[in-house]
Amino acid sequence: MPEGRQVTGEPDKLYERLKAFEGRAAATAGTGKDLVNEPMIRHWCEAMGDTNPAYSGPEAIAPPTMLQAWTMGGLSGHTDRSAAYEELFGLLDGAGYTSVVATDCEQEYLRPLRPGDRITFDAVIESVSERKTTKLGTGYFVTTRMDVRADGVRAGTHRFRILKYTPAAPRRTGPERAARGEGRSLRPRPVINRDNAGFWQGVAEHRLLIQRCGDCAMLRFPWLPGCNACGCQEWDTVEASGEGTVFSHVVMHHLPFPAFGADGAGGPYAVALIELAEGVRMVSNVIGVPYDKVRTGMPVRLEFLRTDPDLELPVFRGGEG
Repeated sequence: MPEGRQVTGEPDKLYERLKAFEGRAAATAGTGKDLVNEPMIRHWCEAMGDTNPAYSGPEAIAPPTMLQAWTMGGLSGHTDRSAAYEELFGLLDGAGYTSVVATDCEQEYLRPLRPGDRITFDAVIESVSERKTTKLGTGYFVTTRMDVRADGVRAGTHRFRILKYTPAAPRRTGPERAARGEGRSLRPRPVINRDNAGFWQGVAEHRLLIQRCGDCAMLRFPWLPGCNACGCQEWDTVEASGEGTVFSHVVMHHLPFPAFGADGAGGPYAVALIELAEGVRMVSNVIGVPYDKVRTGMPVRLEFLRTDPDLELPVFRGGEG
């Protein structure tokens, strides 16, 4: 979530208008496009790598974090948004705050959802922040609260927060900064927290570590605080051999970002889902072969790439099968 600081100075007349939308409906009597169903639960669990037995079989429930999924409009869009919601975002767009980024969500679960449940919901514009300046730009945080029901019974609450903003102007690099190397393009820094700090410590030691459940011994990646299979929160690690194959891949063409190109040109470059010999998968770059020669099933070998003085990343060098 972008960190924001309040903009001070002249009174913000736009904010006074935006504030008036708090408490107004964002959606009324919305209905999920599909009943809670087993295929969507299965697809979700496969995508998330969640093998919890509670989500399959005759007594299956839906993963609680799917709460919002049953309310989404899909490719055909939403038909239940209120006039107040459209007016609020029209005001922001008209004032130049046309960019949007989702920042965070909060969910509360009141009862499990099961296949066959009909989902209905109401949503309200809960809050609009004062104008804030973030690293992305200046804008307003808008929070909506959705109350979700299953067959008329409250099942949970979903709060969703976005930032509507005007992008910050790109920073210019002066000759003096360029001479000192301060203006070079850098890759984004990884987010390191208490759940994955051990992984990044391993990378610093040129070791690719995989979590292993302390109860069922299931290997998992990426790192998580608990086991997907049995829920155990005890774990240790095993070091990957470094051998793997390309499970799937994409080629990034636009927009070119120099920090991602070995020659500084910024691309195109290959991003792959690597299946490690240990059976888990991870996303990384494939190097050592032209981007258009990367293929599913290609054998790869782990390397550690220093992208700048402060960042080293695990990547995979492609080879011939």
